[in-house]
Formats: sequence, C-alpha cells, structure tokens
Amino acid sequence: MLYWLTALSDGGDFFNLFRYITFRAGGAFLTALVFGFLFGRPLINVLRKRQGKGQPIRDDGPEGHFVKAGTPTMGGLLIVGALLTSTLIWARWDNGYVWMVLFVTMAFGAIGFADDYAKVSKQNVAGVPGRVRLLLGFLIAAIAGFWASQYHPPELANQLALPVFKDTLVNLGILFVPFAVIVIVGSANAVNLTDGLDGLAIMPVMIAGGTLGVIAYAVGRTDFTEYLDVHYVPGTGEILIFASALIGGGLGFLWYNAPPAAVFMGDTGSLALGGALGAIAVATKHEIVLAIVGGLFVVEALSVIIQVLYFKRTGKRVFLMAPIHHHYEKKGWSEPQIVIRFWIISLILAMIGLATLKVR
Repeated sequence: MLYWLTALSDGGDFFNLFRYITFRAGGAFLTALVFGFLFGRPLINVLRKRQGKGQPIRDDGPEGHFVKAGTPTMGGLLIVGALLTSTLIWARWDNGYVWMVLFVTMAFGAIGFADDYAKVSKQNVAGVPGRVRLLLGFLIAAIAGFWASQYHPPELANQLALPVFKDTLVNLGILFVPFAVIVIVGSANAVNLTDGLDGLAIMPVMIAGGTLGVIAYAVGRTDFTEYLDVHYVPGTGEILIFASALIGGGLGFLWYNAPPAAVFMGDTGSLALGGALGAIAVATKHEIVLAIVGGLFVVEALSVIIQVLYFKRTGKRVFLMAPIHHHYEKKGWSEPQIVIRFWIISLILAMIGLATLKVR
C-alpha cells in the first residue's frame, strides 16, 4: 500500500525510498515484529480464557508433554495476523505473486483454525477429519498452481527448473498443477508434523522463509539472474516483503513460544506457514530447492511415512516414536537439545539451498 507514496516523489526525496523492495522489506519486518509484541500477550490472554483447558495432549505422546496441559493453542493467529497486516501495508497491491502467496497462507490458516477449534471445543485430538483437510488443501493448492502458471513468463510456464543444471527445464505440461499441489500440500503438512516441541517449527520456518525470500528477490532481478545464471521470473521480488514479514511475525511469536511455551501455534500457524513456503517455491520456480532448504520438514514427514508403512508391513517400528523429534525425546534428549540442534540443521540446509543459486 505504501508503495503508492512514490507518486509523491520527485525522484530524490524521502518518498522515493518506497520504490525499493529492500526498504519496504525492512519496514515489513519491523511492522510484523511490533505487531507480535503488541498483540501477543492480549491474544494469549483471550485464548486462555476462551479455551479453558487449552490444547488437548495426546495420550500416546511422550510423558513429558503432560506438563504442557492447559497451554492455549491457535497462536498462529498472531503470526498470520502480523503477516497479513504487514504485507498489505508494504507490498505492491498490483503484484499477482504476493496475492497468490497470501491466498494460500490465509486459506490453509483457515483450515488449521477449523481443526484447532474442533480440538479445543471437543477436547480431543481428532479435529477436522484428515480426508476433509486434504481435500480442501488439494483444492487450494490447485488454484494456486494454476494462478502461478498464468503469471509465469511463457518460456517458464508449466516448466520445472532443476537446480545446479544450467538452463535445464522439464516441461510438465498439464502435470504442473498436480505437481504444485504436491509441493504446497506436502510443505503444509510437513511443517504441521514438525510442530511438536516448543519453538521447534517456527525457527526453521523463518530460516526457510528468509532463504526463499532472498531467492525470490534474486530471480526477480535481471542483473542477478544474469550473474547467477538462473531463470528470470519477473515480479517475484515483491515476495521478499512477505518473507520479511514472516520473519518479523515469527520472532514476535517465538517470544511467547520459547520454552516453556505460553501458547502453541497450532494447525492455524503450521498449515498456514507450510503452505506459504510451498507457494513461494512454486512462484519462484524453486520447488526442488525447497526440499533442500526445508529438508528438516522433509525428514520429519518421511519419518512418519516410514514408521506407518513399516509397522503395517511388519508390526514393528523403525523409530521409537514418530515424527523423528519424538524419537530423540524417547532416547533421552532434552527438549531444548532437540530444538536447538534441529535449528542448526535447518540453518545448514538453508546455506546449501542458497549455494544452488551459484553452483551450476
């Protein structure tokens, strides 16, 4: 919105700053951060009052989690609210990619909110049936995939770009939208599975979001794409503003989610943020790089898939408990050890993902 202040500029004054994506990205970060600090405690107080017993704790979960009974959930409302407010203030409203990413974020957040509400109102862990969640997720992701394909330049439309391999494109044709669905829905549910310990999911989401934001800015500039020899996707630079808002809102939430958590993000936050990461990857043609940058989420999801399939086949378990962060809890790692070590792994993977921009 504030971009339109550039109409007041003569080219050399303060209003000219609003032309620069990097300036507006900084503003988006600070706005989202302040939003989190201002509304975090009031939101937690409202959630605690309305939810009573808070998020129900699984009976088959790690024993140490029962001390968290009574902690309110739906804290993702704080992140989503900061994201939406900050992005609308600082991003250009005529950019289709920004609206696509916001659409995915809000829509998946709505699914998560419905699931969280069902859990706390009925005080059980069932929530919205999994098939309903998946069906809605597929529909949202399909709309987003088609949306992105319409905004991509003709030479990139329905194409899959491969990292490292110079100028290599795979024409997916009509399969591009189903592929985008897998990326977005897979990302949303992988982040959801990772959100099992205080602060575990939000920091890797911020790291991945920041990395994808840098990539979006790079592929949206011709000078950067020529130097890095990556595909130019005009307009994606504005996504950096969304990514900056994600980091600011995430830090504001982490202030209250750091162990011991005063609030859980719940599916409201995890599905929204995971969907956002997938949408950014689809918009920037870096879907495979997302699997590297968000490798922690991939491992968490794979641990569940492997556990379920192996147990059905043999009656035995590969992990002491899935997702894999619970496996390490069972092995005796403390919660802070798991969280901080997983943060470190996420940062390493982000650096590897960024390296793919130049390694060709």
